[in-house]
Amino acid sequence: MPVLQDILVAIRSDTDIVSARQQGRSLAAAIGFTATDATLIATAISELARNIVMYAGQGEVMLQTVEASQRKGIVISARDRGPGIRSLENVLRDGYSTSGGLGLGLPGVKRLMDEFAIESELRRGTTVTVKKWLR
Repeated sequence: MPVLQDILVAIRSDTDIVSARQQGRSLAAAIGFTATDATLIATAISELARNIVMYAGQGEVMLQTVEASQRKGIVISARDRGPGIRSLENVLRDGYSTSGGLGLGLPGVKRLMDEFAIESELRRGTTVTVKKWLR
């Protein structure tokens, strides 16, 4: 699956979350996503980047355009070297929150995107990778 473009955004603050969101929306539009899908992609990026700031303090979001089987899409990888996630099953359940929020973050991201994968190791960090394909 050839990667067409890479954008790496360091995430350390709310300002970085906004930057990642804007860059993701621009990249999605450049690929040909509708304004609605670009907004969904930007929302997913915002949720993933916010998790980095809240739980790990810092990390990065990689935005990539991909092409496979005559389809184009966007891949978003959010990585940190934070505390890791104790229970992946819990964080993917609607309503679960360790921060007192609504618990819509990762389950919401999973619903917004076409593909979703998460890897986490305690004291080593977490990587969430999602894809959205052009329809």
